[in-house]
Amino acid sequence: MKKIVIVTTFALAILQLGACTVTREQSGGVMGAVVGGVVGNQVGGGRGKDLATAIGIFAGAIAGSNIGKSLDQLDASNTQRALEGNRSNQTSSWVNPDSGNQYSVTPTKTYETTAGRYCREYQSSVTVGGQRERAYGTACRQADGSWEII
Repeated sequence: MKKIVIVTTFALAILQLGACTVTREQSGGVMGAVVGGVVGNQVGGGRGKDLATAIGIFAGAIAGSNIGKSLDQLDASNTQRALEGNRSNQTSSWVNPDSGNQYSVTPTKTYETTAGRYCREYQSSVTVGGQRERAYGTACRQADGSWEII
């Protein structure tokens, strides 16, 4: 598990140093790598645990990148609206008419940080090309009222 945290931290640092703005594709890739690594780590056993973790990180990064790339302005807007307006455990779902992708976002917990920033944990799923992927994350409200995925 420590290896996953180190790899993920390294990947995030590279993304932040290499670009002024992290794209949805890059962010999705990192989140996918984390989820894939955790799943691979849980599935693998004995000597195969490291290999299963590595395969999970790789597969998760590819899947997450593809999901992030497919998220367009309509989907981002609907996600922002769900984070702002939904009660905890209330799901918003939609189908993007241009891509045909299906999305759902469910805020699960709302809290205020010690710095006075409001944040929400959430679960989301997207179905792209018939394949469903799930993600878990946290978003915090920025000064302009928009939500930043952290």
